[in-house]
Amino acid sequence: MKAAIIYSSITGNTVTLAEAIELEMRQNKIDVDLIPINELDYQQLSCYDTIVIGTYTWGNGDIPPEMDELFFTIETRDFQNVTTGVFGTGDSFYPYFCGAVDLFRDMLYVHTNLAVTLKVELLPQSEDLAKVKTFCQRLVTPLVTV
Repeated sequence: MKAAIIYSSITGNTVTLAEAIELEMRQNKIDVDLIPINELDYQQLSCYDTIVIGTYTWGNGDIPPEMDELFFTIETRDFQNVTTGVFGTGDSFYPYFCGAVDLFRDMLYVHTNLAVTLKVELLPQSEDLAKVKTFCQRLVTPLVTV
């Protein structure tokens, strides 16, 4: 399995979570690339079996401008056989806590094999990092359909 963790972070909170997910995936022997959004080669997206997106929330619950192209690319290309996950950090003081995660989640549900989401309040704490293990397990464990 080849995985990409694609993220955007302003305060450092989202990159901290991205690095924890990368570490957990590597410990589970998954070949993973950690890619800041400004370094993403969109032509390489089709090389990944799993795509994990990490984002902060911008403005009033919006996707950050630098993540728009990624959103549009996944929405308009064939990624039905790609397993995806989305995570993000935010501040519950705002009315749309991790709103960008919700927007990505809804799109990924329709256009990919969405496996898992994770929202974290501000800087990840130890209890949040414990959730990373479950997040990664859901990414690599095929869902059983009845």
